[in-house]
Amino acid sequence: MISPVFVIGDVHGQIDQLEAALERIERDDCAGAPVVYVGDYIDRGPDSRAVIETLMRGQAAGKPWTCLLGNHDDYMVRFLGPNPDLPSDGSRTRWFLPKIGGLETLASYGVDVRASESNTAIREKALRNIPQDHVDWLAGLPRVYETPDYIFAHAGIRPGIPLDHQDPEDLIWIRGDFLDDPRDHGRLVVHGHTAIDMPEHCGNRVNVDGGAGFGRPLYPVLLLGRDAFLLDPLGRVRLLPRT
Repeated sequence: MISPVFVIGDVHGQIDQLEAALERIERDDCAGAPVVYVGDYIDRGPDSRAVIETLMRGQAAGKPWTCLLGNHDDYMVRFLGPNPDLPSDGSRTRWFLPKIGGLETLASYGVDVRASESNTAIREKALRNIPQDHVDWLAGLPRVYETPDYIFAHAGIRPGIPLDHQDPEDLIWIRGDFLDDPRDHGRLVVHGHTAIDMPEHCGNRVNVDGGAGFGRPLYPVLLLGRDAFLLDPLGRVRLLPRT
């Protein structure tokens, strides 16, 4: 018997989009099935704090939600952890680059960053404003989740490497070596990380990052065995495997 699973791609601080995606899931005939989130809850969008709070509340309430760590989430964990890796030349940490979006995440927690402030000064303010349980929640997220039918990871997997020997950094960062590999991985690999116009079924993998971090809709995806369905405002749309 096929067990349905919903998947939500990279949210990137878009709380309105997340709420809309969850409403579409609730309207589907498989509502109540597990939901897997593939990471990147923060950065770029306007309300990363609300996204994290929504996910934490849902899990605390017993919802069947599995949340994976994304590379953007890891930026925050590393910056606020006990041994932050800050540039020695005084330049801003990579997390604050405009294309990354860390400053938007800090703003959602009420951290006002001035151009003249050092990384250390910004970090001290962030530690005062960001609840420790948010940091701990992110730090405790797994990088991979597997079922008999699927392997879920934020970025993907290193092809040909057993799952228990995967490099943890590959699971949140890999692109070309995974995306360009046509081989079957035994189970369908479901991932985000690489933004495209909308979720796509590639035969051996499903990319659920439809680019919400760049202003595009956050489409939830329903998995039924090897079949995948986009949930749009009118219902299910089958994602045909790309040939």
